[in-house]
Amino acid sequence: MKIAKQLRDSNIAEYLLYMWQLEDTLRAYGCDADRLAADYVPRFDLTPDERRREAQWLADLCTMMREEGVAERGHLQMNRGTLAMLTDLHLQLLDSPKHPFYSAAYYKALPFIVELRSKSGRQNMPELENCFEALYGTMLLRLQQRPVSEATQEALTHISHMLALLADAWRKDKAGELEL
Repeated sequence: MKIAKQLRDSNIAEYLLYMWQLEDTLRAYGCDADRLAADYVPRFDLTPDERRREAQWLADLCTMMREEGVAERGHLQMNRGTLAMLTDLHLQLLDSPKHPFYSAAYYKALPFIVELRSKSGRQNMPELENCFEALYGTMLLRLQQRPVSEATQEALTHISHMLALLADAWRKDKAGELEL
């Protein structure tokens, strides 16, 4: 909960990736709140009160995952909502003449996004979701110490740059500092 809040406030792209990873962690524990409280939460350096709040937050997320039918795959509505808000901002930035650097980063990343969409067979997937899935999938490969091709690394460089600009715009928008 603490990490999620910090990331949500500082870098929305990292927050979304963190939440996807947390969804997978909860799935690995079978969305079992008792197991999470006994085996997962103690891994963190938390006070007893923080531990109790973290365990409750994870239990609430498990409940949400079951209720929303994403206990086995998919994403929580709140994470899909975050992605939808990022998509709205993405489109606003592309339409705004005040953000040429974002548009340039997008058009540099676009050929890689198109290629990733083609390879995934999910052409109907929103572009930003495809970008986040590419980053998340690569993160999983690295955790498994599996190789990442040079072509994928190049694609991720452009996609990461675009998402970093988007996350910065999100932060500025939330602070009331973004002009569209």
